[in-house]
Order: sequence, then C-alpha cells, then structure tokens
Amino acid sequence: METSRVGFCLLLCTIFMVVPVSIGQLTSTETRLLFQVQKLLEYPEVLQGWTKWTNFCYLPHSPSLKIVCANSRVTEITIVGNRSSPANVVPGSGPQGLSGKFSMDSLFTVLTKFSSLRVLSLVSLGLWGPLPPKINRFHSLQALNMTSNFISGRIPKQIASFQNLTSLVLADNLFNGSVPDLTGLPLLKVVNLGGNLLGPQFPSLSQSLVSITLSNNSFRSQIPSGLKKFNQLQRLDISSNKLVGPLPSFLLSLASIQYLNLAQNQLSGALASTTDCSNNLSFVDISNNLLIGKLPSCIGSNSRNKTVISSWNCLSTGNSNRQHPYSFCNKEALAVKPVESKEQEEPGINLGLILGIIGGVVAIAGAIALLMFVIIRRSRTTEDANYDERSIVDKMSVRSSPKPPIDSRRVPQTMRSAAIGLPRYRVFSLEEIEDATNNFNPSNFMGEGSQGQLYKGWLVDGSVVVVKCLKLQQKHAPQNLMQHMEVLSKLRHRHLVSVLGHCIVTYQDHPNVASTVFVVFEHISNGSLRDHLTDWKKKEILKWPQRMAITIGAARGVQFLHTGISPGIYGNDLKIDNILLDETLTPKISNYNIPLPLKTGSESPLSNRLSSDENEKEDIYQLGVLLLQAITGKLVTFSNELDGLKLELEKSLAEGPSKLRGVIDPSIRGTFADESMKTTVEFAINCLSKDSTKRPSIEDVLWNLQYSIQVQEGWASSGNLATHM
Repeated sequence: METSRVGFCLLLCTIFMVVPVSIGQLTSTETRLLFQVQKLLEYPEVLQGWTKWTNFCYLPHSPSLKIVCANSRVTEITIVGNRSSPANVVPGSGPQGLSGKFSMDSLFTVLTKFSSLRVLSLVSLGLWGPLPPKINRFHSLQALNMTSNFISGRIPKQIASFQNLTSLVLADNLFNGSVPDLTGLPLLKVVNLGGNLLGPQFPSLSQSLVSITLSNNSFRSQIPSGLKKFNQLQRLDISSNKLVGPLPSFLLSLASIQYLNLAQNQLSGALASTTDCSNNLSFVDISNNLLIGKLPSCIGSNSRNKTVISSWNCLSTGNSNRQHPYSFCNKEALAVKPVESKEQEEPGINLGLILGIIGGVVAIAGAIALLMFVIIRRSRTTEDANYDERSIVDKMSVRSSPKPPIDSRRVPQTMRSAAIGLPRYRVFSLEEIEDATNNFNPSNFMGEGSQGQLYKGWLVDGSVVVVKCLKLQQKHAPQNLMQHMEVLSKLRHRHLVSVLGHCIVTYQDHPNVASTVFVVFEHISNGSLRDHLTDWKKKEILKWPQRMAITIGAARGVQFLHTGISPGIYGNDLKIDNILLDETLTPKISNYNIPLPLKTGSESPLSNRLSSDENEKEDIYQLGVLLLQAITGKLVTFSNELDGLKLELEKSLAEGPSKLRGVIDPSIRGTFADESMKTTVEFAINCLSKDSTKRPSIEDVLWNLQYSIQVQEGWASSGNLATHM
C-alpha cells in the first residue's frame, strides 16, 4: 500500500514537471475572448481545431501556436499563419490579406481585454489596416511581434509608453512615416522594423538596445552620432535605405558590436586609416555605397576572423573589377543631400521668452501691415500681379530684340502659388548643360520622349534634373522664339513636372536643324502611378482616399495646362506611366506638350497648337482612362480592354452597390464610401464617351472629384474608415 502511494506521488511530480508552466483553467471571459480572436482572424488553419471543449492552457506548444496562462489568465499569445507578406507576394496572385470585412480596430478591442498579456505575436496572418491608438491599453506588454502582415499607416506613438517592452518586431509590413521616439524605453533590447516604408529621419532609439534592424526602408538622413553611446549593441542592420553622409568610424569600434550591415545606401567619403575595430566584430557589409579611399586595416585585406564585403564602392583596395571609378562616387555624392532635421537647438529660457515677446509684437504688426497691403493691392487694376518670369525674356541670348507683346491671360493666384518651392526659372549656358549631363554621356541617357531625348543631370548645387533635347526644324525670328520661351517659363505648377530653365543653341549653317532647345525639368524619383498599381507593396498604400487625391491632383495639372497659361496646351499624353508621384504621393504630369514647333513647316504653337474643343476633350478622355485604372486597379493597354472595363462598370452601376464593390480593386475595399465611389465611376464613364461633345469640361471633372472627396471625408469623419481599416 505504501509502495502504491509513493508511486502515485512520483507520477504526480512527473506530470507537473512535464506540463508547461501554463497550467490552470482560464476564466470564462478569457476563453470567450480567444474564440472571438479566432473569428476575427477568419479561422486560420492553425486555429481550426479549437472547440468549446478546448482547454487552452494545456494546448501543446508549437512554432505556429503558443498560449501561455498564469493565474487563470492568458499571458502569451503566439499565432503564426501561412499567408504571404508584402515582400513575398507574387504579382498577379491576387489579394493575400484578410477579407474586406476584417477590422484591425475590432481585433485590438478584443486583444486589449487580456489584462495580463505580456507577449503578443501575430505573424503571417494577412492583417491589414493601421494599428489603432487603443494599443496603449496593454499595461503589461513585454514583447510585440506583428511580422509579415499588411499593416499600414504610422507606428502608433502610444507604443512609446510601454515601459516594460523588451522586444518590438514589426518587420515586413507597410508602415510609413516617422518612427515614434523610443528613447524612453529602458528595457528595450530588440527592435526590428525592416521591410517597411519608414522614413525619412533616422529614428530616436533606446541606448539599451542589443539588436537594431531597420533595413529595406526609406531612411534618407545621416547616421546619427548618438549611436556611439550604444555600448550594448551587438547587431546593427540599416542596409537598403538611402542613408547619406559619411560612414561614422565609431560604428566599427562599438564595445559589443558583432554584426554591421550598411550595404545599399548612399554613404560617401573615406574611412580614417587609423580606425579601430571592436574585438567582437565578425561581419561587416559596406557594399553598394559611395565610399572612396582605402579600408582601415582592421577590416582590410589583413583582417582575420571577419567577413568583410566592400564591393561596388569606389575604393582603391580590393578587387578593382568590383569597384566603380572614382568619378562615379563623386558625382552621385553631390546629387544626394540628407533630409534636414526639424529639430533645432533650443535657446536659453530667458532669451527664448524675450524673443517670443518680440516675435509676437512683430507678428501682430506684420499682420496689420499685410492686411492693409492686400486691401490696397486689390484696389489696383494694374498687371503687377502677373508672373515675374517675364523678365526672363530680357536675359535671353537672342540680342537686340525687343520684348514682344503677348496675349497672356492673368494667371490666377491659386495657380501661381502652386509653383512655390521651386527655384527661380533661369537661362542655362551650354557649358552648364554639358557639365550637368557629363557631355551627354550615354550612361545618363534616360530614353526617348514624345518630343526629344531625355538625359539625367546634376547641377552644381547637387540637385538632380532631367534635360530634354528639342530640335527645332526651322529658323525663327528672335521675337517669335522669345514668345515661345515666355510660355515655356510658365510651365511651373505643383502637379506638373515643372520646367526649371532652358538653354538655346543656334546653328547658323546646319542644313536641317535651326536651333536646339535644352529644357531643364525637375527630377521625380519615386516612380509612376503605374509602378504603384503594379507593385504589391506600393499598391497597399494607395487606398481610396490616396487615389482620389492623386486623380484630383492630375486633373488640376490638366486645368493649369488648359487655362493657367495662354494659349492653353492641349492634347497632352496623360498615360498612367506619365503620372509621376513624389515621396509624398503628390502627382505630377510628365511628358506633356512643350509649346515649341518641332516639325518642318509647322506654324507657331501659340496661334495654332491643339486649341480646338476636340483636342481639349481628348485630355478629358485620357483622364477618364486614368480614373478607370485607379478604380479597378487594372492597367489598360488596348482599346478592347478599356471597352470591357467600361461595360462592366456600367452594368454594376445598374445592379447596385454590392455589384459595384465586386468590380472595384480588392485592395481598396472597405476604404471608400459607396456614394463617393458611385459618383466617381459615373463621371469616369462620362469622360469616356465616344461622342467628345458629351464629355465634361475640366471644370466639371474637378467639381465632381471635389464632391466625391467631400462625401468620402464625411463618411470617414463619422468613424467608418477607422472600422474598415
């Protein structure tokens, strides 16, 4: 009998040793919460075995599922699904996220009710939409892992309030914008934000970190000197960004550093030959930057027990076949500038107070003076408010020619202000054009536009430009040529790839060419609307509000071309490839018509260039095609494809909102008001009317787009957008 008791006790001890720490029975409330999580995640395969008989605290742990309990409460939830992430989506494979019914807000409403939750890991589950501010309801969270989903928007600043946080992993998502200030998290050891769209400023991080991964983002600043205080840092991966400036030598000598990856940035300059390396350093990758000179001896050819990758810089050590020439790094380094930090040195308290009082008095006086100035200015009827670029004509190289009269319309104030932020229009010399393009080096050739060849160039101030070469096929009187240049100088608008200046070269004896005009444009490097609609990672950023903003911006650019200058410019090439997006997703029309006579025997474009109603309505038709592609997410190459899409939308309009939602791009479902979408689809179809007389004017297009935006904003302000994303 005694032997049986001893055996039973041993059995109990064995059970307690084998069973995980998460023993006990969950409260009924937390059990219901787990079933709600299962439903909100749309029953992923790893959770499909859950039933009402499941005892969650006794579930066997696996790499895909782990529920840990303590004191009848859940302390850890780890769920790993099998859905693709933005980095692994195959083009044309269809949507990989959860359905349009999924709500991130609802999910976190449930998750934050787990009052003792310390570890939350939701990986590869197809989650989409922004993280909601209510994430701050987690009071005990120590580790957050949301890797490989489609989570967008900014990282909530509320994360910076998690004083117990030790690990933050949000890699391979669609986060954008700046990273919250994490310097106030004293226990934070691991940060992995790689594979997102974050930037441009390098984030402020806690000095307690052991591992930092920020690779594959859009950081464009210099590497901050504050990293020299990160004495516990063992791993730093900031590769595949656009970081600029020198490579700080202190990174190699950080006390604990073992792994350092700075590849595929725009770091420039030379490392000091006396640089020392940490004894722990075992891996260094500085490839694909703009570095010059020789490597320090501690990572040079004599370094041992280290993996060092330094190819595709302009270094004078190593294999020269895997290095660029020095001139390459010199030119590229001039073309990149760090993003200026908004932070400025704070003055002393007393001085700041004095300056604040003085500034307030000056501001009030300035406001009164400005009000009086505006009243007086409006009372005048002079032409002083016209573009001051008229003076450009006086600087042209065509001498002894009086400034011709030009029947210019008064440019509206809103259109003139749209060019704010551009450098002053100027006339370039041929030497400046040749220096910018490296004598039209073939490596700078960008292709053939509709009117001439395009070259990439770098001005002396480091700014990147595009130079279009236009050959005039007949001689022109200086007065006539100046008239063309006057119109050219006005092609400056927020929604155009604006003209920065020009250069005229005249060939007196050339039998075929009278003159060449080099037109200098601003350079937009963030790709086209087509790129954003065909790249899964970029496409996820373009929800309905963003697409509306892009299409209305393009329409405003067309309005400027039609009515903002005189005579208007029509028949522009408004293909989706020619709508470029800058880093703030502001649309800019490229490859529009340049008002110059490029064919033999052509008349002055100022008197006879595409000014008929028919050509005006051709631009409206192109806007309709653009709208159709933004709505459906499908690119149109042939007319039969366009006709098919148009017919499909017409049928869905007649059948009701549910049918219309089925035709819309799946990646924007849940982000639009039905009335906003319906209005946009209706006038997009009107723009595509075969009868050009039935197409709306550009003013009508803008009115309808603005109405749709107002409907959308009203819908979003009532909380609908938050619950759908």
